[in-house]
Amino acid sequence: MTTAYAKPVTYHETTTTGARRPVDYAWAIARISIGWVFLWAFLDKTFGWGFATPANRAWIEGGSPTTGFLKGTGENALGGFFGALAGQAWVDWLFMAGLLGIGLALVLGVGTRVAAAAGGLMLALMWAAELPLANNPFMDEHIIYAIVLIGLALAGAGGTLGLGNLPIVRRNAWLK
Repeated sequence: MTTAYAKPVTYHETTTTGARRPVDYAWAIARISIGWVFLWAFLDKTFGWGFATPANRAWIEGGSPTTGFLKGTGENALGGFFGALAGQAWVDWLFMAGLLGIGLALVLGVGTRVAAAAGGLMLALMWAAELPLANNPFMDEHIIYAIVLIGLALAGAGGTLGLGNLPIVRRNAWLK
């Protein structure tokens, strides 16, 4: 007895034919949502809108976007290493550029692969700074977000509800 299976639709086929599956929209919404998490962190730390960063500790007011988190890691396994980075201008600039770049790339759907790699690295470093974890031996939201970022890159999530189908993006693999 033979059974005919439907040929799976590949990313290339969905983006060139315009056909979208429900899973494509789920990945696109996940991409935009995680992009907003990064972008919001940049905006709140820059302007001190009072969610995680009070106005008097905003980056534009001379505050350090890395000090609060990294100084709080002092008692953790790698706290000495991460604590020493807290408040250094180059670390602040690198962190904030990462938040902005990753956030914009994911929200717009351009550079999703680069954003997934950079975001995964940033999340892995933040996870390492918190070791040992308080609520689980190894798993927390940083690892889950990193796994989702890998899925976004593999699914070509920038092509749905994003600018990933622009001709310039399709011609330049690093922009996908």
